[in-house]
Amino acid sequence: MSALLNGLAASNGIAIAPAYLLVGPDLSVNQQYSVNENHEVKRLHDSFALTLNEVQAIHQHAHATLGKRAAAVVDDQLAILKDRSLHAEIIEKINQEHLTAEWAIKKTADDRLKVLEKMNDNDYLSSRATAIKDVTKRILSHLMGVKLPDPTQLDHRAIFVAQNITPTDTAQFDRRFVAGLVTDEGGRTSHFTIMSKTLALPAVVGTQNATEVINDGDLLIVDGIHGKVIVRPSTEEVDHYQRLAAQFTREQQEWGALKDEQTVSTDGRHFKVVANVGTLADVVDARQNGAEGIGLVRSEFLYARDDHFPSENKQTKAYKQFLTEMSGQRVVVRTLDIGGDKELGSLNLPQENNPFLGFRAIRIGLARPEILRPQLRALLRSSVYGQLAIMFPMIATIEEFRQARQILDEERQRLIDEGVSVADGIEVGMMLEIPSSAVMADVFAREVDFFSIGSNDLIQYLFAADRGNSQVAYLYQELHPAVLRLVKQVIDAAHAEGKWVSMCGEMAGNPLATPLLMAMGLDEFSMNSSNILHIRSLINQLNTRQLQPLVHKAINAATASEVEQMIRQEVPQVLK
Repeated sequence: MSALLNGLAASNGIAIAPAYLLVGPDLSVNQQYSVNENHEVKRLHDSFALTLNEVQAIHQHAHATLGKRAAAVVDDQLAILKDRSLHAEIIEKINQEHLTAEWAIKKTADDRLKVLEKMNDNDYLSSRATAIKDVTKRILSHLMGVKLPDPTQLDHRAIFVAQNITPTDTAQFDRRFVAGLVTDEGGRTSHFTIMSKTLALPAVVGTQNATEVINDGDLLIVDGIHGKVIVRPSTEEVDHYQRLAAQFTREQQEWGALKDEQTVSTDGRHFKVVANVGTLADVVDARQNGAEGIGLVRSEFLYARDDHFPSENKQTKAYKQFLTEMSGQRVVVRTLDIGGDKELGSLNLPQENNPFLGFRAIRIGLARPEILRPQLRALLRSSVYGQLAIMFPMIATIEEFRQARQILDEERQRLIDEGVSVADGIEVGMMLEIPSSAVMADVFAREVDFFSIGSNDLIQYLFAADRGNSQVAYLYQELHPAVLRLVKQVIDAAHAEGKWVSMCGEMAGNPLATPLLMAMGLDEFSMNSSNILHIRSLINQLNTRQLQPLVHKAINAATASEVEQMIRQEVPQVLK
């Protein structure tokens, strides 16, 4: 008899294949001490050397078989292994606290993870935590003399089943044999979820107990569209999902044909569907997935890799690459959005009781202009290589925007005086993610060139509910009438001043929200690249004028569930 597991749909697609359990040994470490510090230090050096050789081999394998993007996922591990300050910190624990190498490594890793544990809204920093866990696991395996699971041993088509899948696991995948992925842990923004989308592998994460229920060799159906895993399916279930898989393949082919077309509703309204990116490799994915521009470049990746701030020249080179890669399509770069709960080694920030409401984003930039000015200069210097737009995050008052804009204008004039070319017509806008700014959108709209609605934070602040806290996660409601009213107010205020509006949060990629956002007049939808063609296809099927009554009913509803029911009933295209 079949068994059904529910999880999160992390990467679209359907796979039917036997299970391959990727379950590792117990690497738990108890509090341990040693009287022979020299011996422990030698063990430490040996384990680091073995791990470094291992990860370098994985990097070479990934580059040769999966390409640069897959190889890049282990860059963080290599950087950690070569980090001299990390070595020194562990050795200090061994020598001063008389810890074993295992316990010293575990304590050091835990200390660093505490800094990163709340960073659920920043993809790069989240991947940094994943890298620390991955490296720690590999070092401990060498110290304990146990072997980790090796994905390269798979010699037949199968579905990987694991508690979690690490960057070095994904870098060892053989595309010929990996049919899909199922994990106990993880979420939609976890590292391997992003990689599974890149490799076009159906994935279901967060099942809680897949490794307990599934046996090696069990036939599985992975439904990465609806977040389901069927264990030991019946013949009827296999037949049903084979038909769904064929249908999904046809839809993918239809969506692929949209890459070079414009995104236009049936009544002739043009929209842009663009990508959120965090690295240059993401830009390549965006183009392959039909992005009509870049709606959000998370510039934090330039700051998070080193223990010092990137130079102006380094930043200029990076922004130039983004612009040239997009061949004249608009690229919106957000200035450094860091602080509070998102710490960097290069930025010494005070601990705060309420980091989400604290010293972060533009507040840091204005207080520390020595950080903001070089970034703005780099952006201005790169502007001649494409269509650049600059966006300031976390703007709460008009004074903050004016101050940031003044710094930008000062640096522009300095560059011109230095004989440096700067493009004309660079649009300057703001992330709209604070309710007070949304209420005052009409005032901001007179001075900004555009708004980008950061729906993730806007909803979080609107409901006073940390979206990373599972106890109040139910309050993160994208379709709640309060959210819809605020979004409509922002769009109306911007359009009254002739300004355009984008949305770059998760709501932009939600098909259920698409009809309402279209009818409200949202100009640009910015999202994860894997969602772009689906949303473009949906927009092409809908009529904005016919959706106007739905908007009126939605903003006057009482609950999010009422709104969702309305959409499902009146816009059947979203159910496809």
